[in-house]
Amino acid sequence: MRQHKQVSALNRRPTVLYLVCAAAFFSLLLFYIQSSFFAGSLSSDRNSESIRVLSNFQSSVQQCVGNRGLGLTAHIIDHCKLILKYPEGTNSTWYNAQFKKFEPLEYSYDMCEAILLWEQYRNMTTVLTREYLDSRPGGWMDYAPQRIAQLGTKKCTNKTLCEENLNVLLPAKPPFHPRQFQTCAVVGNSGDLLKTTFGKEIDSHDAVFRDNEAPVNEKYAEYVGLKRDFRLVVRGAARNMVPILNGS
Repeated sequence: MRQHKQVSALNRRPTVLYLVCAAAFFSLLLFYIQSSFFAGSLSSDRNSESIRVLSNFQSSVQQCVGNRGLGLTAHIIDHCKLILKYPEGTNSTWYNAQFKKFEPLEYSYDMCEAILLWEQYRNMTTVLTREYLDSRPGGWMDYAPQRIAQLGTKKCTNKTLCEENLNVLLPAKPPFHPRQFQTCAVVGNSGDLLKTTFGKEIDSHDAVFRDNEAPVNEKYAEYVGLKRDFRLVVRGAARNMVPILNGS
């Protein structure tokens, strides 16, 4: 009789063990499903919020173009893409010699790509300074010639001469820091600016970026303003920097 009870007890132990293992497995499975559902829900909420923000931004761009775009219209394609179009009947002057036709007066703009690019660069401080070259091993000898074309050499074997040339061009310490300016205006050099009177609005921004060699003086102040914080020029225009900075 005692032997029979012992056998029954031994038979029940594997059964109980199986039940415990099954319960543990079921609990883990349930936890995984709930976690996946929660993560999916959270991801969905984030995607919805991102699309909402992009849509609001698109609407702002569309409204801005409609109000201030000299007849341009912004057409929304999806939550990332816009097409800017000139008014119907506008004659294109952009002739494509390769395909022997005038290009359509429209521009495709991908806001998502622009925002991603901005996120990559907005916190970077890449202004080349004398302080940076002093602290970098081989900064004056090897790094400076790679970054500054005016040196016209692959190496600065004469450090003193290089320093004399670079001291004219480089600030001692970084003059800017991330998010230093709250608002900015980017001003091109198109003749169409003379059809507007944005001068005061341009000058009201914390920083004004101007493109190439467009003159900035009292004659054009009504149209393009007078403020000059940054000037972006191509290498060929660099030789004219003195008259450019003087506003002529």
